[in-house]
Amino acid sequence: MSAITTHVLDTARGRPAAGVPIRLECGSEVLGRGETDADGRLRTLLPAGAALDAGAYRLVFDTGAWFAAQGVDAFYPEVAVDFTVQDGGQHHHVPLLLSPFGYSTYRGS
Repeated sequence: MSAITTHVLDTARGRPAAGVPIRLECGSEVLGRGETDADGRLRTLLPAGAALDAGAYRLVFDTGAWFAAQGVDAFYPEVAVDFTVQDGGQHHHVPLLLSPFGYSTYRGS
C-alpha cells in the first residue's frame, strides 16, 4: 500500500509528541494536513485511495506552535523535511526526533 506517514518523538521528554500540526506538500500544492495522535503518529496525510506519484515531497512540522502549547521556548519555529519518492507503490515513513534546540529525521519502515 502506498502511503506517507510520520511519527514525532519528543526526545527531551522521552515520549511521543501528541498534537503536532503537520502538512504534506508536493511543489506548491498542499496534499494533506493533520496532527499527531496520542502515540505521536500521523497515518492519514494522503486521502484514502490517493495515488502516490514519484517526485519531491515536503513534510512541514509546526514545531513552534507545538512547543508554545507545551510552554517550552524552542529555537525552530518549524521543521521542513524534503524527500524524494522514487516508487509510489511503497510506504514512506518519515519520523522526526524533536527537542527544543535540535531535531533529526530518517527514512523509517
